[in-house]
Amino acid sequence: MKHTFTLSALACAAGLCASNAFAQDTGSFEFHGYSRGGPVLSTSDGIKGRLQLGGDLQGFRLGNEGDNGIEIDLIKNFKSDNINWKIHYMPAKWNGGNVGTEQAFVEMGGFSFAPEAKFWVGQRRLRLQDVHITDYILLNYGDNQGAGVTDIALGGGAKLGLGIFTGEKFDTAMKPGVEATRFNADISDINTNTDGKLRVLLTAVNGTGLANSNSGGGVSMVHNQSNFVMPGLNNALFLQTSTGHARIDGEFESIDGVNSGKQSTRIADSLSWQMGPWGGQTLVSYQTNKDDATGRETKDTAIGGRVSYAFSKNFKLLVDGVTTTRTGAGADQRLDKFTIAPTLSSGPNFYSRPELRFYVTMANWNDAAAVANAGTFGAGGKTSRTIAGIQYEVWW
Repeated sequence: MKHTFTLSALACAAGLCASNAFAQDTGSFEFHGYSRGGPVLSTSDGIKGRLQLGGDLQGFRLGNEGDNGIEIDLIKNFKSDNINWKIHYMPAKWNGGNVGTEQAFVEMGGFSFAPEAKFWVGQRRLRLQDVHITDYILLNYGDNQGAGVTDIALGGGAKLGLGIFTGEKFDTAMKPGVEATRFNADISDINTNTDGKLRVLLTAVNGTGLANSNSGGGVSMVHNQSNFVMPGLNNALFLQTSTGHARIDGEFESIDGVNSGKQSTRIADSLSWQMGPWGGQTLVSYQTNKDDATGRETKDTAIGGRVSYAFSKNFKLLVDGVTTTRTGAGADQRLDKFTIAPTLSSGPNFYSRPELRFYVTMANWNDAAAVANAGTFGAGGKTSRTIAGIQYEVWW
């Protein structure tokens, strides 16, 4: 359970802004963050978004989030002799919950024996690569208490990151009698071809008191290709697999001592571009998950994308469409979503932020999807929904 935002946490945040008497030279203070929110205008039954069948890559974001939140990253940089170091603290609040700690860690670099490497201890996000239109991080090995090092030079431009983690978080503890340890190795910037780079994330988990098994492992690879087929078009191809209590993205899977691990495989491909006024991102994905305890297997597919067109520097139109399916023990489920969003923006590009959007989302799904989601958007056998709202999104 998350702790409330106490005076000690406020003091920690304030302390980041203060000078440090023990540092020879204080550096800069950084203030970064992310927030989104706004009113959903058309709902009468509390369903404001999250229209998806449950697959990791099925939550296409535009007009489908229906939430409100903010994350603030406070960073203070210092220099002591030849050592550069900094402290990060990131509080976050989402959807009426308490303020929690997303990040709290110290990083040090500039050591004579490894001048490029950066060593860290604490709770750190290590979100390596996402597909923005689904708000899902496909390579991700942070978010728990741990320690590690990044940016170890391997030669030829390649870099190595290493991390070891427990199942603990700043605001939560493991269940008594349950323990888990995870080791990750991240090899990035491997040159493969002209404008092409490979990244590999390895995961190994071991624990005690976990359900069904006490271990797990995973391998995730992404190949990023700039100027794919034509200048300005970029492609990301993901190949991923995991077993047991290692999650397919590089984190832990079900370490509560109750739920079992699973075997997962995923292939996904994403195009992104900005060509004049046209910008966008697409996704095609296929994922299988097989529960270790029951043997039940689900298969999730998603085909969709978001396109932006800038009519002027500060006004653009966003269009998002997707078809998703889920197969498993019961009848095949299918959900289709289409969103149109006239948008005021600080700039014409796909990633220009902040944005203020008026959106209308139309979705429909089959009877099997309605039955499987009877507790949410399929309640009462409903097989379609239209949602309208106004949303802001900003990062800085």
